[in-house]
Amino acid sequence: MSAKRRVALYGGTFDPVHLGHLEVARAVSQLFEIEKVLFIPAQVAPHKIARPVTAPLHRYAMLVLATQDDPRLAISTFEIEAPDRRYTVDTLAHFVKLCGDKSELFFIMGADSWTEIKTWRDWTRLLSMVNHIVVTRPGYEVDDLNEMQGRIVDLRVNKSPVIENDTKIYLTDVVMRDVSATQIRSLAVEKRFRELTQFVPESIANYIQKYGIYQESNEAQFNC
Repeated sequence: MSAKRRVALYGGTFDPVHLGHLEVARAVSQLFEIEKVLFIPAQVAPHKIARPVTAPLHRYAMLVLATQDDPRLAISTFEIEAPDRRYTVDTLAHFVKLCGDKSELFFIMGADSWTEIKTWRDWTRLLSMVNHIVVTRPGYEVDDLNEMQGRIVDLRVNKSPVIENDTKIYLTDVVMRDVSATQIRSLAVEKRFRELTQFVPESIANYIQKYGIYQESNEAQFNC
């Protein structure tokens, strides 16, 4: 096993952070013996610009509430403090430079992001910069990219990862929970706050109710 400190970078809008995100962070940290999972909320995700996103302050505050009792989980404001929209490849470059040789970096993404990876800016370089962990649901088919043959390690059969010197792309279905942020926002719109605790920590449900987050549905406001 590598002697380097292992750090996982977990990007997304986190609008809001929910139990699925937290389960991914904890399961991945255990499976890959990762010391710290760093949530990196986006200012505006380039692939989600058609839908208004909740103010960074609220998304950051909810992440603080969700992670404050787990020392393995932390938050970076690198992207939400950016004056312009950042791309994942830029974020990874920042952390590769910041961490240098002190840490071994992993980037966490969901299977939905993996299916769109070819639309991401400079995606081939992005996949070569750090290790990647693609978290998929049990039974979910994940496309193997021809361009990445030899670098994809399927852990859905062999559950014990062997971390090698060169960067790899690990597929895992270790997380069973499937939570939809859209469903959470819909419940908030309908003021069904008690039901929110099925999908978010109670502190997040209380925050959403207290500050009226999602009371006017972004989805409902959008007209073609």
